Amino acid sequence: MSSDFQRYTVTAALPYANGPVHIGHLAGVYLPADIYVRYLRSAGRDVKFICGSDEHGVPITIRAQKEGVTPQQVVDKYHALIRDSFLDFGVSFDIYSRTSSATHREVSSGFFRKLYEEGKFIEQTSQQYYDEQANQFLADRYIVGTCPNCGNENAYGDQCERCGTSLSPTELINPRSMLSGNNPVLRETKHWYLPLDQYEPWLREWIVEGHKNDWKANVYGQCKSWIDQGLHPRAVTRDLDWGVPVPVEGAEGKVLYVWFDAPIGYISATKDLLPDTWETYWKDSGSKLVHFIGKDNIVFHCIIFPAMLKAHGDYILPDNVPANEFLNLEGDKISTSRNWAVWLHEYLQDFPGRADVLRYVLCANAPENKDNDFTWKDFQARNNNELLATLGNFVNRAVVLTHKYFGGQIPARNELTEFDQEVLQQLADFPARIGQLIENYRFRDALNELMNLARLGNKYLADTEPWKLIKTDEARVGTILNIGLQITASLTTLMEPFLPSTAARLGSMLNTEKAPGPLLATPMLCLSDIN
Repeated sequence: MSSDFQRYTVTAALPYANGPVHIGHLAGVYLPADIYVRYLRSAGRDVKFICGSDEHGVPITIRAQKEGVTPQQVVDKYHALIRDSFLDFGVSFDIYSRTSSATHREVSSGFFRKLYEEGKFIEQTSQQYYDEQANQFLADRYIVGTCPNCGNENAYGDQCERCGTSLSPTELINPRSMLSGNNPVLRETKHWYLPLDQYEPWLREWIVEGHKNDWKANVYGQCKSWIDQGLHPRAVTRDLDWGVPVPVEGAEGKVLYVWFDAPIGYISATKDLLPDTWETYWKDSGSKLVHFIGKDNIVFHCIIFPAMLKAHGDYILPDNVPANEFLNLEGDKISTSRNWAVWLHEYLQDFPGRADVLRYVLCANAPENKDNDFTWKDFQARNNNELLATLGNFVNRAVVLTHKYFGGQIPARNELTEFDQEVLQQLADFPARIGQLIENYRFRDALNELMNLARLGNKYLADTEPWKLIKTDEARVGTILNIGLQITASLTTLMEPFLPSTAARLGSMLNTEKAPGPLLATPMLCLSDIN
């Protein structure tokens, strides 16, 4: 398949390093991103798959305080856990970096400084709560009080978790500091803001007019709604001692707001990966930038980060942001605070060697256009009825019969019937069809087509009945199994983006090699023993 782009920069949302990854994260972001990237690599495309831990912000400091450790110890712990979980799950990042790195501090500081020196920010002084005993300004989450809406006495300064109302700290009744328990006082503090309102006309043209037909409806709809409501300046700095220090005079005790520094982490990670050529993937118009995110990050990646890139002036803009909706668990919203989740590292411990089963189920039930539900009953049914009874059954029959009738040697293909030719033509159509669906971010449909190929193989063997013909027409059985093995080899190649471990095992068993050429070209079977 042709492409107008010379290379691809594919990012997956930086997971927050204050807890492990769960299946909602996988279904929403990391699995579709990995399928897309594996497909591009198979096509021979130049692609870099970028991710890393998001390690700054208030939740990190709050967890550190609760656990009696430093913020650095918190992020070190969860960065390693998340990195290793992704590796064991088969997510094939080219780099998994972190925003506490020296490179990230350098790149994000330089990004801020360029916008600052060019007058792209506005300065505003505001009243913010200050803890006189702790001697520091309080971020929203460091303030609790009574919710004016429902009376919850432990509402946070940004939201009441009981009634869901968004709040500002000054709306709380009887606010108190989480650091000392004392009542905070209001003090003036100065911050820098990105004037998103100034970019509203450009964003409307770029998104509402430019991406109406190629962005997913859920992404486009949320962006248009935000723009239609009117955009407002957004603070890019905050008073905190954990994060990237604001690199200008008069900003002591201030750091870059995590929403500002986190997406720059994609850029700094690419620089860590490619110190000499990273700019090609971020500044060359021949590079296609694709962000994989969950729906809670749409505004940041479609409106705020593009406005930052536009303000900077040197960077390409995202071509697509194929965000998924949320995955629920057994009919209930996944909740980390209630421990209602299937944690990836625990799944991998409890089901060793079964990463591909989870990959299959999450892709088959992916929340691509609406929220979907994960249930263990569905997990079991898909494993038994689809992976085993459809895919596994066909491959097993093709291989076992070849061993039984031809000693594991691939039999010659003899005279073809009209039915054989029809099946081979159908087989030839699958690579392009699956590839096109992946190109259009329709991973669930692409996986279904893969299973349709396995169904074609099962039907072919059932209709030709080689186990009955072997006594009277060995040459015909040879042709049938040759075609059956060709379908198996194609399945091996086509399943690699979805089920990489299974594809590797099948490829080793079949001794297959891919024919040279574009991706998903039909693989050729080596004329050697099947293991």
